Amino acid sequence: MILASIFQTVSIQYYLVLATVLFIIGVIGVLTRKNAIILLMCIELMLNAVNLLLVAFSTYFGKSDGQLFVFFIMVVAASEATVGLSILVLIYRNARSVDIGLFNKLKG
Repeated sequence: MILASIFQTVSIQYYLVLATVLFIIGVIGVLTRKNAIILLMCIELMLNAVNLLLVAFSTYFGKSDGQLFVFFIMVVAASEATVGLSILVLIYRNARSVDIGLFNKLKG
């Protein structure tokens, strides 16, 4: 109840600006970084920006559909992080690096 009142007192434009900034930071990180762990973190940042918008619009329009989508996105993000980090651990054991340039050598 308190969270809903906070969302209603702050204008939706602030959430749009914040989510846009977070998403742009994530995109820039994905496009410029070569470290696979940082890439995963930037992807998570982009997913969280989308989650923020879904919750903001869900509260703004008074429907709970967006919050249901956020739950599923969080489940997918958690599984993506688990699988991604386990692959990175295996690659680090073999190559002693998490540079994404080394992934081309895994073609076999």
